[in-house]
Amino acid sequence: MHDTAPLIEASALSAGYGARPVVRDLDLQVRPGEVVALLGPNGAGKSTTLRALAGDLAPMSGEVRWLGAADRSPLHRRARAGLAYVGERAVFSRLDTADNLRVGRVTAKQALALFPELEKRLRTSAGMLSGGEQQMLSLARALCRAPRLLLADELSLGLAPLVVDRLLRAVREAADQGLGALLVEQHVRKVLDIADRVYVLHRGRITMTGTPKELRGSLDAIESSYLAEKTTYATD
Repeated sequence: MHDTAPLIEASALSAGYGARPVVRDLDLQVRPGEVVALLGPNGAGKSTTLRALAGDLAPMSGEVRWLGAADRSPLHRRARAGLAYVGERAVFSRLDTADNLRVGRVTAKQALALFPELEKRLRTSAGMLSGGEQQMLSLARALCRAPRLLLADELSLGLAPLVVDRLLRAVREAADQGLGALLVEQHVRKVLDIADRVYVLHRGRITMTGTPKELRGSLDAIESSYLAEKTTYATD
């Protein structure tokens, strides 16, 4: 379905902290126009994977190819070339919502077209927003700059189901316009509704991959075998 060249690709990638690899021998790619879900239990290495792809963590072995070329440049350089990284509620808590948008070089009009819920909160300090509003703000700052690739770490952590639906729908709509997205998510069934492909990460290695349709038949087994477990072999 997506036959264009990958925006980002990991080949035999190992990464971690100090001398200890947290993820090992990962092969993973994201193409324009697709949403890819990265699933796994707490501690499987999902956040480490995103940091290595983003350029925030140097590979121990293997390589990351960004826009077709092997790349060890840091996150800020990849960001200038169209990579957006969104972590958990990454806002400037002392600035109001409008100023958070301004710092991100996004207009209020752009953000409100995406999340009209923020209109009444433009003059509220970001630290006083609800968790869902903070994530809408973070995602608006990323998506309204029209990145090529979005890496998002636990967008929906601790949020109400309706808010999760809003966030994931915004990502899906952006992908339908050409964005590539890699999402680390705990809301497995919700993310499968919008994803094109899925990787399951377990103990630092990719153990399953496929389309949501291919994996739905074994979803209960995946959740019980991989996603409910707190592993001690790695750390996010």
